[in-house]
Amino acid sequence: MLFFSGVNLKVYIQASGPASVTVSPKKEGQPEVESSTVKVGPSGYYYQGVWQALGGTTVRQFNAAAISQCLKGKVVHMHGDSTVRQFFEFLDATLPGLRVFDLHGVANTGPFIALDYANNILMKFRFHAPPIHSVHSISTREFRYIANEIDEIIGGTNIVVVFDIWAHFGTYPMQIYIQRLQSIHRAVVRLLDRAPGTLVVIRTGAPRELTLYYGLINSDWQSLQCYKVLRTMFKGLNVHLIDAWEMVLAHHLPHNIHPPPPIIENMINVLLSYTCPQMGG
Repeated sequence: MLFFSGVNLKVYIQASGPASVTVSPKKEGQPEVESSTVKVGPSGYYYQGVWQALGGTTVRQFNAAAISQCLKGKVVHMHGDSTVRQFFEFLDATLPGLRVFDLHGVANTGPFIALDYANNILMKFRFHAPPIHSVHSISTREFRYIANEIDEIIGGTNIVVVFDIWAHFGTYPMQIYIQRLQSIHRAVVRLLDRAPGTLVVIRTGAPRELTLYYGLINSDWQSLQCYKVLRTMFKGLNVHLIDAWEMVLAHHLPHNIHPPPPIIENMINVLLSYTCPQMGG
């Protein structure tokens, strides 16, 4: 009974007193509290359903018109698994001028391409190369390694590269994941060397729903190790992170490998805040 969902797990704890907290402003002349240790904490929090990033990043809110203006004249390359495909699907559903071409790709894995002719926006998505867990048959001719795809990108200030890679590596030794990240890391370095103005954004892994099946073969412990490795691997490079781990963990909605629309919308706002830091609606 201790481990039954709905009984003890994921059950809201009601406040025994006031359910709100009052934060008073700092008094004039009050000294700052200093610490000799490095502060380690979350990368942000939600306030009224909106993600507030810590560490200097200002996350702005983008409506459909602002998204179109932000991405105007840009090519957005998306590579990874179904969790970054959600970005493609969200933008496709949000931008009225975006049209998806039928490339006769496999359902869920693509490849997909969309064009907003009026705003000169081109958006692409391609699934990463194996390992892939899929119930669909996929032609080996459609497999592309993220590193190889990045090497094909000329780059520039009108180019946005978004990728993630984690979910399909949960049943493999960590060394396999590290080796894949190393090849992607080298490709990103080459891209930024030839085109320093290119925007590279990485979506991290996130907690998922832990059914008995996934709890045994693909637990959050393994995903957390991938999260830590990825952050370490790209530390110091001129890239940006969408901290999906913290954004899912901090939200009140249940964990899901495919986060629901409210979380995806916040992730898109983070992505666009990196792309157009002076915009937002």
